[in-house]
Amino acid sequence: MVSRPAHEPPTGPAHEPPTGPAHEPPTVPADGPPARHTGTIIAGCLAVCLAQIGLVLPAAINGVIQRSLQTSGAELTWISDAFLVPAAVLALTFGVLGDLYGRKKLLVGGALLAAVGYAVSATSDSAAQLITGQALSGIGAAALFPASLAVITASTPTPAARARALASWTTALSLGALIAPLLSGAVVEHTSFRWAFAATGVLALAAAAAAWLLTGESSAPEGRSLDWPGQITIGLALLALLYGIIQGPSDGWGSPPVVLALLAAAVLLAAFIRVENSSASPMLRLELFRIPAFAASAAMAVIGMFGFLGGAYDLSIRLGVIQHQSPLQSAIPFLVIQGITPFIWPLLVRLLHSVGPGPMLVTGFTSLAVAQLWLRQVPIHETGLVPLLGPLVLNGVGFGLVVAAITAAAVNVVPPSLTGMASATTSLVRDLGQTLGPAIVGAVALGLATGRLTDGLAGAGLTPAEHGTANAVLETGGPIALHTAELGPLSAKLAPFTERALADGYNAGLVLTAVACVVAAAIAAVFLGVRTRGGDAGPKPEARTAEPEGVRP
Repeated sequence: MVSRPAHEPPTGPAHEPPTGPAHEPPTVPADGPPARHTGTIIAGCLAVCLAQIGLVLPAAINGVIQRSLQTSGAELTWISDAFLVPAAVLALTFGVLGDLYGRKKLLVGGALLAAVGYAVSATSDSAAQLITGQALSGIGAAALFPASLAVITASTPTPAARARALASWTTALSLGALIAPLLSGAVVEHTSFRWAFAATGVLALAAAAAAWLLTGESSAPEGRSLDWPGQITIGLALLALLYGIIQGPSDGWGSPPVVLALLAAAVLLAAFIRVENSSASPMLRLELFRIPAFAASAAMAVIGMFGFLGGAYDLSIRLGVIQHQSPLQSAIPFLVIQGITPFIWPLLVRLLHSVGPGPMLVTGFTSLAVAQLWLRQVPIHETGLVPLLGPLVLNGVGFGLVVAAITAAAVNVVPPSLTGMASATTSLVRDLGQTLGPAIVGAVALGLATGRLTDGLAGAGLTPAEHGTANAVLETGGPIALHTAELGPLSAKLAPFTERALADGYNAGLVLTAVACVVAAAIAAVFLGVRTRGGDAGPKPEARTAEPEGVRP
């Protein structure tokens, strides 16, 4: 899965540290010889590369995982979201923990926890164990994203050194996104899916060792404090919401657990808002949302990145589960998408300076919408790369435009004193949108496919015994389980029906994600404008312009 952006430009001038993907790193430099600074940069880059690999790892092997563990569609969604949820929700808190108690400790601990998670995943013989391993690795990644950026900014006190270090950090992030599908696809091509997690676990141990041996310690506890009530309420709210969305198609939308989960999500979200409004040190500054343009930027981030990652998840199911493509074949389309951004990054940086984030976001989200509707038109029986190349390239270009401009759009509309919190807030809501992508797309697609199969099996020409077997598998594991189950001659009879039902379901998911991208483009056009920076839609005089200093692919 494609998740966290391959590049995220710093949000302040070159003499100030960026806010990065999770929190606002303090500006306290770490003292030490140049060799220690270099070692810290190496360790930080290795850590963020590892974290990004974990985010993208399942994309090419979802089909193999499903067939190996005979997972239901809901379980397959949880395998992805188990990593995404902690990576999205815990990063802000881990950023504060690093500032309070030391970023090096957080870097080492995060990498070791990720290694434990990958060990659990590598030895998994059930979906529940794999989900547990993914959750542990996601918690580790949530620590690595902010800690890696913080140790690098703290070890580079001069603007020039910091610009070079940030370029290295963003390059490592990009490499992680490119390595992940190739790693998982190549390893699993001739072995079990478990070896992909085992190989990543070895990388996690190497990252922990590098952090322990090479990183200089730094911290900045002044003015930093934890917001445990806010962290707990938002974490539980998201888990309850995801449970309701993911389990709805299989358990029934009116079933007591699903209804209670959705009600609990609403109550917990209200509690989170109340807690944050009364907290002396909130994890989320809700007053930012009183700025209309910022609230629009946040909505655009949630809706648009839901659209992007939902579409990427849809593609992974198409390739690995419906078409049964090999892991390496499934990896190539994601390499195309991820490879576009570093290739065009110098152009994106110039565009951000010359035209501003508004036109880039309108164009980027529109490109993503067109790409997903185009992908929907490619027949499900087309398994080659050439028919997919057009939508894949357009998807990659749109993604690059969006990630280059989305944080800049938020910080451009707030006072300079709030740019750090604005960037952190944008990162949080963007990651929440991405977390919802697989859940909502999976729920829509599987619900529609189940309905199609329930109606279609009656006219499939099956014997009563075959019909009973098919219905039993459908009720137990859902349409994906029925599509991949080994049922002998019955599987051949069912294949046209299950393939068509799943294709229709996930094509509906692409319509949903395309609509989300169109809505995000409309929000960008209305609130940020479509004119270049020289026109009326440029940033306000009192706001800070996001400058991607030193960022190179």
